[in-house]
Amino acid sequence: MSPNKRDDEPRSEHNGRDFADFLAGSERLDPEATLPLPESPDSTALGGDPSEPPTVPTGVDGDGSDDRSDAEHSLPVDDSAEGKAVKAHDLDPDDESLQKELRENEGLRPEVRDRAEVIGTSVRWFAGWCLRFLIMVAAGYVLFNVIGKLWAGILPILLSLIVCTVLWPVVSTLRKFHIPNALAVLLTIVGFFAVIGGVFWMIAPSAVSQTSDLVDKANHGLTTIQDWISGPPLNLEATQLNDALDKGTAWLQERSGTIATQVAAGASATLSALVTLLIVLVLTFFFLKDGEHFLPMVRRVTGRRVGWHLTEVLTRMWNTLGGFIRTQALVSFIDAFFIGIGLVILGVPLAGFLAVITFFAGFIPMIGAFTAGALSVLVALVANDFTTAVIVLVIIIAVQQLEGNILQPVLQSRAMNVHPVIILLAITIGSTLFSIIGAFLAVPVAAMVMVAFRYMGDLTDLATGEKTSSEIKFSTTAGALTGAQSEEAAKRHFAKSEQKRSMAEKLNITSLLNPLRGNDKSAKNEK
Repeated sequence: MSPNKRDDEPRSEHNGRDFADFLAGSERLDPEATLPLPESPDSTALGGDPSEPPTVPTGVDGDGSDDRSDAEHSLPVDDSAEGKAVKAHDLDPDDESLQKELRENEGLRPEVRDRAEVIGTSVRWFAGWCLRFLIMVAAGYVLFNVIGKLWAGILPILLSLIVCTVLWPVVSTLRKFHIPNALAVLLTIVGFFAVIGGVFWMIAPSAVSQTSDLVDKANHGLTTIQDWISGPPLNLEATQLNDALDKGTAWLQERSGTIATQVAAGASATLSALVTLLIVLVLTFFFLKDGEHFLPMVRRVTGRRVGWHLTEVLTRMWNTLGGFIRTQALVSFIDAFFIGIGLVILGVPLAGFLAVITFFAGFIPMIGAFTAGALSVLVALVANDFTTAVIVLVIIIAVQQLEGNILQPVLQSRAMNVHPVIILLAITIGSTLFSIIGAFLAVPVAAMVMVAFRYMGDLTDLATGEKTSSEIKFSTTAGALTGAQSEEAAKRHFAKSEQKRSMAEKLNITSLLNPLRGNDKSAKNEK
């Protein structure tokens, strides 16, 4: 309420409402309202005019004895507005009930503040958060450009970390048998490629034997297509076919420069991919060999306190990456299994080879599943007939829709504790910014970001006292120690805040009781 408000002016709906309470959504507070009457007749709420002389309740003798019944044992209340307020001289400043009543109702007493000051505080708060948001957007833009400039070096590191999450359990098992560290890593990497090569070696004989038959069927299919074009309803003659071929050849010759440029770009991309693969292998070897020494090195640089936080966060990220790879392998295996079963039932040749291609292509988002499915449909069309190819296409679409829209989001959300909507959005944004490799790395990167935010949320819960360290699942001993220290720091902060609040309440009560004590002394002097 404005301090310049006159008593004779009518009160509107918002004039009697403190602006801060209005923003907070609390009920309207009337500064002129009196506190409710307490149940005890010896203690009352503040109210009335302290300048009026004290009154003696009816039914009370001069010696203080009460000659009323228990039903009438109450303070006198007049029906008028003035009588509804209890006089300040009737209050005992030393009464404990009064002090309790003051403490309970102190928060309801509105502060008389200027409206411009309240509005200015709110505007400054909003402007501060807007500035923070703009700073975060600018930092994100700068970070995005830096990543784009250094992408050639960041990509091998990310890929090698993903490979390490798969191979680390094997290396850890070999170390338990007292195998030297470097030898254990070397055996693991060689064994990894040996398993992949063994799978292709097992399906190679059948693939080679069926390939010759597939080539013969392909030639027969081309002849069939040529006969179909020459017959009704097209009825194309050989000269017309030759003219079409000549036009196609001329079109290719006109665009030979563009085609050569694209071929050179493809060759350069292939060479770059091979170099990246070699770097990934080297980084994987050293990460598996010396990776456990990286965290102590970081702790020596950052200090013990920050190092413990990094140990907990990076360990959680490592576990999340492992969950992503295991989930992706499971999803790819389910795709390959059901598509392979469908190919075997339909009698499509190279079913085993196509199933293996489908499994490995599942690790490449978007284009991997499309390429493997198109290859399966093409083989079915060439080796069997059009109807079989359509059935294979329906099977592939059904399996991929089930995997992409239901199975993969649900399994990855459970393994990485990330909502399926976030996963879908991450894949969309990653594919838009960094194409195929961005779609592949979008899910693990989003999961790692969520791990960092979730850890910050755990620390916030400890600082606010909403959770204890025993209620949070830590991945490392360092994280548990950090959580216990954060909990103890929060308790000390709460204790200091409670002490300050208690002292402030005592000061407020004293400031309220001092006028009452002065009025009581004045009344005694008048008597």
